[in-house]
Amino acid sequence: MRALLKLLLLAGIIVYLAFAFTRFTRTGDNSQCSGVDIVVSDSSHAGFITSAEADRILRSTGIYPTGKAMKDISSQEIEQVLRKNPFIQEAVCYKTADNRLNVLISQRLPLLRVMAESGEDYYIDERGFAMEPMGYVADLAVATGHISKNFAKTRLAQLGRYLRDNSFWNDQVEQISVTKDQNVDIVPRVGDQIIHLGTPDSIPKKFRNLMAFYQKVMPEVGWNKYSEIDVRHVNQIVCTKRSKKS
Repeated sequence: MRALLKLLLLAGIIVYLAFAFTRFTRTGDNSQCSGVDIVVSDSSHAGFITSAEADRILRSTGIYPTGKAMKDISSQEIEQVLRKNPFIQEAVCYKTADNRLNVLISQRLPLLRVMAESGEDYYIDERGFAMEPMGYVADLAVATGHISKNFAKTRLAQLGRYLRDNSFWNDQVEQISVTKDQNVDIVPRVGDQIIHLGTPDSIPKKFRNLMAFYQKVMPEVGWNKYSEIDVRHVNQIVCTKRSKKS
């Protein structure tokens, strides 16, 4: 998708340069913008920025170009407005020969929502870039507890990338709790257990072990037998039986 975006951008620049020399150098040209075409890369993934949302942003700031004279439209201003949104990584705007405006947007896709004990509340993308919620809500795992921005960027982003790329665990992990010593506990959507992941390293191995436990042990003993599942050590799984209710 990124390659396609680069090709579209290159084509757009070529068209724009040819058009600019033949039309926009003429100061008396008052032809009006007939419309806006917005393309958002990675639009098939769960993100907050759609073409409709980008359209809304432009309208809300009063710089929507349709109906305005082409010579009075600033592509740079439109790009700057869009880039102010933390979920937009890059925006490129150019005019076309048929009096339209093309806008190409590359978005940041949220992996996790962080609601730290310090009161900080933000989403992180695959590079650990922090983005304020700005009223957006996504069905993502929520990380809580003792989380610094650096821990979120360097460790939680790694865990978030693994969850994103594994559909089962992406659906199964509901909450990630970080302790004072920066160990990670997981609250699943299905099953009433706390899963102790330990430090967020050897993530694929730990989840493979957990999957094997889910497939081989849980069907035999039932989902309510254990209150805790410990996969901190990659060579063993330790479980705590649930206390019998009096």
